[in-house]
Amino acid sequence: MSTRIETGALSPQTIRDWTRTHVLTSWSAQRAVNPLPIAEARGATLVGADGKTYLDFSSGLVNVNLGHGHPRVVRAIQEQAARLCYVTPSFGNDARAALARALHEVSPGRALTRTLFTNGGAEANENAVKMARAVTGRHKILTAYRSYHGATYGAITLTGDNRRWPAEPGIPGVVHFFAPYPYRSPFGAPPEQEAAAALRHLEQVIESEGPATVAAVLLEPIVGTNGVIVPPNGYLQGVRALCDHYGILLIIDEVMTGFCRTGRWWASEHWGIVPDMLTFAKGVTSGYVPLGGVSVSEKIGSYFDDHVLWGGLTYSGHPLACAAGVASVAAYQEERLAERAQRVGATLRDALGNLAERHPSIGEVRGLGLFYGVELVRDRGTREPLVPWNSPSQGAAGEMLRDLMERGVYLFSRWNILIVAPPLVVTEDEIGRAIEALDASLVIADRAAADRADPARA
Repeated sequence: MSTRIETGALSPQTIRDWTRTHVLTSWSAQRAVNPLPIAEARGATLVGADGKTYLDFSSGLVNVNLGHGHPRVVRAIQEQAARLCYVTPSFGNDARAALARALHEVSPGRALTRTLFTNGGAEANENAVKMARAVTGRHKILTAYRSYHGATYGAITLTGDNRRWPAEPGIPGVVHFFAPYPYRSPFGAPPEQEAAAALRHLEQVIESEGPATVAAVLLEPIVGTNGVIVPPNGYLQGVRALCDHYGILLIIDEVMTGFCRTGRWWASEHWGIVPDMLTFAKGVTSGYVPLGGVSVSEKIGSYFDDHVLWGGLTYSGHPLACAAGVASVAAYQEERLAERAQRVGATLRDALGNLAERHPSIGEVRGLGLFYGVELVRDRGTREPLVPWNSPSQGAAGEMLRDLMERGVYLFSRWNILIVAPPLVVTEDEIGRAIEALDASLVIADRAAADRADPARA
């Protein structure tokens, strides 16, 4: 016999117990799951079920760009829900049409004219690949080793890091290459030569694979969870030129970097790049309702005027999601959040730089706008990572993050990279509080680095 369940009446312990008993938590061995129950959130603050507050200093999973509970977006969802919750993708809908138009107007160079809506970033990347293969008649897709493009079967094959390994062999035709990483060059090049070395390598890969077989190059303009790696000037421009030379489409994955996160509408705009396709998700609704999509140039969009677009989703352009998206775009524009990300991001950059001066475990701080990575090392001279890339354990970094939570700051990391990306509405006071907590927790990383340098201390 079932009993009626009132969600608001569940105790924190019941939430934990039922989550562990009935929910499969992603990227986790389930026995280790011990979720922190969150009851509500506002701005940059999470409120636990026990009333304790936490600064959300990674914007969830770098998706809550507008902060939690933005009234304009909440109101748009409420009003849309009262009017029309769902309509099939083959019907017209004002929210879907308005968002597609708004995305055209804010696209790089206003050059992307049509959008296929999806439920998230992984589906956006998979549909971009399907389009690229259809339009070009070619089958190979080139992506970087240090990349993440989603967890569905195709998107995880596109991904370069270890999250793809359990899903292999995956989909055919995906080829990985090395992208620039000035701090620890895969080419052994000095920083001023990194872009040229990376472009030579990419062209060699294209020529070795056969240019006539390559449909698209898929890139994050700034590498996300694999390091927050900002490309050296000239690299993205060079990739665009290579694609044009060989008739290859350029797909830019702005799922994490879009919607004002880096101080521009799109990170690719820092380098004047106009892609053939742009994939997005996360910030389009700040995670309030699942939504993603791929925006394409008129040349690609018009191809499907006379050719069937072999793809679709039941929830493509869901009215609730699109209403949230329309309200979000308006909020970014009217609150000038791209400019705010630049201004407040400068405060964050300086504060992180000050931490680097005091903590020997910080090898490099890098990023743009309100999107920063803090790379932790055991030794600044050798640049040995505090936690190796693709390591099965978070090691000292995990201990540090747990300490930060005790201090009321949520931050997430991948291996030795702390992802520092607060909501675009974060205040300078909140930055100060988070930096103070981070300053205290970095002692754990410093101690781990010192122990490695002096085994007698371990």
